[in-house]
Amino acid sequence: MEKKGDIVSATAEEIRDLLARGEDRTDWAKVDAMSQEEVERLADEEEGPLPVSREKTIIMGLPTGIMELPPGKDAVKLRIDRDVLEWFRQTGKGYQTRMNSVLRAFVTAQQLDGEKRR
Repeated sequence: MEKKGDIVSATAEEIRDLLARGEDRTDWAKVDAMSQEEVERLADEEEGPLPVSREKTIIMGLPTGIMELPPGKDAVKLRIDRDVLEWFRQTGKGYQTRMNSVLRAFVTAQQLDGEKRR
């Protein structure tokens, strides 16, 4: 796990192991008492507002039971518009991971839309 100030980054596997050992330090009573407006305000302070298109891909909380790990990654050559690539690069270290997250959110939204149409 990597820690920067009060923020700790962990892999899905590390989180699963912590939960299995009962090392969850989240104050769930405090979380449950928060209004949706408060949650959104805090999220906006930390990350900025999400584009409307990403809202339907957000899952609140962690799933119960064993968490599925994301599939492995493949190295590919991908042609991306210069301005788009530059924007992501300006966001700093980890920009490729953020690009992958955007693509994953799009795929998830499309899958959810497909399920709704069935």
